[in-house]
Amino acid sequence: MASPPLFASSMSIHIKNADDIAQMRVACRLASEVLDYITPFVKPGITTGELDRLCHAYMRDVQGTVPAPLNYAPPGYPPFPGAICTSVNDVICHGIPGERVLKSGDAVNLDITVITKEGYYGDTSRMFIAGEGSILAKRLAQITFECMWKGIAQVRPGARLGDIGHVIQVHAEAAGYTVVREYCGHGIGKNFHEDPQILHYGRPGTGMEIQPGMIFTIEPMVNAGKRDIRTMPDHWTVKTRDRSLSAQWEHTILVTETGYDVLTVSAGTPAPPSFVTDSVAA
Repeated sequence: MASPPLFASSMSIHIKNADDIAQMRVACRLASEVLDYITPFVKPGITTGELDRLCHAYMRDVQGTVPAPLNYAPPGYPPFPGAICTSVNDVICHGIPGERVLKSGDAVNLDITVITKEGYYGDTSRMFIAGEGSILAKRLAQITFECMWKGIAQVRPGARLGDIGHVIQVHAEAAGYTVVREYCGHGIGKNFHEDPQILHYGRPGTGMEIQPGMIFTIEPMVNAGKRDIRTMPDHWTVKTRDRSLSAQWEHTILVTETGYDVLTVSAGTPAPPSFVTDSVAA
């Protein structure tokens, strides 16, 4: 679940120890496995409420985890009524599950955050297209996926947070798209939203220095049209102001001594783009 910058605290960074990291590996894998489980159900004719019900039951009955979004109520917000976020077409983030029936061609982001019995949070999201999607929807989802991985590839000790946002912004804008600025990635651990804030735009060489032991999400929200947003009366659902399509992908990242480790990985996790695998091979 994306965080508005105002949710963050006064930049108090929690560097994770070995036990924290081991627990976060479990929490993040479990979050990713919820997405694996729900993938076959994302098709025309299902409601977003049914997707929510299925995910909640899987977390509770199979994993023994708790859905972090359910009843989550930051200051100024009513309790979120779903176990997951279901953001369809022009919904940028925080879409509330309900009676909406998916139609062929709908682009939907499912955002999953679980809490383990040990109190650790795992957070990830993927894009899905119900049935046959348009060329635009498929391209937007792909470019946004690449934006996330461009950002991930910048993660290493000594780099700056602005390096992450810069490459995401450049890649999105080169494709003719825009990056949402009102919501950002965030630190995570035994709290849902921690510092640092991970902006998805910015200038290289600026921002906090990245340190080993940090764990945070990278979750760019990219619009096919303008970047302007509008928040619905439910106080949660955020849509594109011009009603253009929006897409989002999210991974949770550990900063290692030499680079990064993506924690939200499971059997069904989409493989990184070739520019990431080619650079590792080189």
